[in-house]
Amino acid sequence: MQAQTRLAVDIGGTFTDLVLALPSRTLSAKRLTTHDAPDAAVIAGTRDILAEAGIHASALELVIHGTTLATNALIERKGARTALITTAGFRDSLEIAYEHRFEQYDLYMERPAPLVPRDLRLEIRERLAADGSVLLPLDETTVPALVERLRAERIEALAISFLHSYVNPAHELRARDLIAAAMPEVAITISSEVCREIREYERTSTAVANAYVLPLMESYIARMRDGLLGLGAACPLLLMMSSGGICTVETACRFPVRLVESGPAGGAILARHVAARGGYDRAISFDMGGTTAKITLIDDYTPQQSRHFEVARAYRFAKGSGIPVRIPVIDMVEIGAGGGSIARVDAMRRIVVGPDSSGSDPGPACYSRGGEQPTVTDADVVLGRVDPDGFAGGRIVLDASRAAGAIERAIGAPLGMNVQQAARGIAEIVDETMASAARVHAVENGKDTGGRTLIAFGGAAPLHAVRLAQKLGMTRVVIPRDAGVGSAFGFLDAPIAYEVVRTLLLRLDQLDHGTLDTLFAEMRAEAEAVVRLGVPSGVLAESRTAFMRYRGQGHEIAVPLSGSLLDPAAIRSAFDTTYARLFGRVIPRLEVEAVTWTLALSQPHALPSVDVAPDARPAGTPSGRRRLVDPATGVEEQASVYARTSLSPGDWFAGPAVVTEEGTSTIVPTGYTALVSASGALVIAMDGAAS
Repeated sequence: MQAQTRLAVDIGGTFTDLVLALPSRTLSAKRLTTHDAPDAAVIAGTRDILAEAGIHASALELVIHGTTLATNALIERKGARTALITTAGFRDSLEIAYEHRFEQYDLYMERPAPLVPRDLRLEIRERLAADGSVLLPLDETTVPALVERLRAERIEALAISFLHSYVNPAHELRARDLIAAAMPEVAITISSEVCREIREYERTSTAVANAYVLPLMESYIARMRDGLLGLGAACPLLLMMSSGGICTVETACRFPVRLVESGPAGGAILARHVAARGGYDRAISFDMGGTTAKITLIDDYTPQQSRHFEVARAYRFAKGSGIPVRIPVIDMVEIGAGGGSIARVDAMRRIVVGPDSSGSDPGPACYSRGGEQPTVTDADVVLGRVDPDGFAGGRIVLDASRAAGAIERAIGAPLGMNVQQAARGIAEIVDETMASAARVHAVENGKDTGGRTLIAFGGAAPLHAVRLAQKLGMTRVVIPRDAGVGSAFGFLDAPIAYEVVRTLLLRLDQLDHGTLDTLFAEMRAEAEAVVRLGVPSGVLAESRTAFMRYRGQGHEIAVPLSGSLLDPAAIRSAFDTTYARLFGRVIPRLEVEAVTWTLALSQPHALPSVDVAPDARPAGTPSGRRRLVDPATGVEEQASVYARTSLSPGDWFAGPAVVTEEGTSTIVPTGYTALVSASGALVIAMDGAAS
């Protein structure tokens, strides 16, 4: 039985969003993120929203939390002081990486620096063969010297990654036990637990990333739990994972790298449900907050999934320019483009926006909190997209004159533009930056953006959604209810889930049923031990995937396996079908092998049914009119203003218009019509396009 009184909390770079789901209604709120102590905004916001609802914290049955703290720690390099212990002769694998240039024609290309510098990458004598047999025993006599070195360097976290430990973790386990006994205060991650897969570089990188954020996240989660208990909330606390599932506190503290992109994953879950209700089988999820924008492809109501993710891509969104982690993840591209992204003029007299952000402190110039640099939010204020008196439900009053002054000083005067032209330049640059990232992401996945539906949420996305859709060749935009806190709403629809991965190289013509059955039984037991912490009883949904390739190929494709697909002929047929769909053909008479196997276990969860189209009727009289600059033409117009709360299913109106609500505002430009769907979503379609 699902909990009836639930609280979802999403910490972003600028705002902390809260959604309280009650049996008869739902409340939402935004608070500025308190970066020095992120849990402070959560606890204060929880106290306020419970008071608004008129209930005590003891009435909460479940709290679900997602955060970008792990992501931000990796991007900003603000994690623990971390060391790496690896097999002798292999400490530079982390820096050698893929041994290629991700931008081969740029002479000034720079790789991202490893999270662990070379002098903290230590070696120990040991060696396993590729089949897991011991070639050289672990040299335990050198461990005391390593411990002394770690103490001298004031190490807070340690990653251990040995060659071929994904087959046989014995050496990693022994090294961890020896060091933990001598240094119990150090957080230790071993690669065979966090990423039991082939490919040394990615496995080591994932272990290092997990160790790097582990002390930070462990401390934060403990403070969160204590803060909620202090309010009187003794209910379970669950954490959103990057895969789109939720996990227990115990799992999150052990594998915090799985929380990377946990907030944005909630948004993708929301977009999936919105797509299902609208019947949009090809969509793009667009989440734009105060610090970043996140874009996800959705096909057949399923967000793009991946087992490989790059954090902090540093070079024009180029693949290979970030920190690779191998975890189950909703595949998305994240750009430093949000409401707080700072605009400037570079040495070539171009307007540049982001990736640095003013965040919540000091925030954009219009916040009047000490920020002096112009941001995207300042531009939106100048362009009439944001009502200075109604921002964040009126809890934050914006100063339009400060926004105009900052833009004039930093952009207008250097380029000889008036303030409105400069503000439009900022908006166009940030929109084109997001469109470029979406195009690159689609091409990398062999897809395109044209003809899809853009599902937009987050505090800034509805302000920019239609213009982004124009740039991507899309004619329909959908803004769900309470879009400003969309990711938090997504948490409420996420299942408790866990995925286990194992590398076991098997040729299909040599498939051993006993070996495969044993492997899946062990994986099921490991996954169930985690999921049952949150779902003590009941049937669980299981899915299996094999990562397969033709022998001789360097990379695999993901092949879904049904429960009966355990004989070679059925698995080969599934591989051929998947390969042909991706590449347009199969290669006859080549041997096929499976490299890695995954098993995912979750609460059963079904998508909602498609909404019944409401009877359309003209919306009532607008609550007012205000100046609005058209995002495409730059023409200043008088736009109708509608309060979202005054609109009902079936109401429609034509642009130019602004729809205001507590967490955001939606821009409907000239040439577009908006209709409220049966579920309350705002569907914006280009005039003349099929709705």
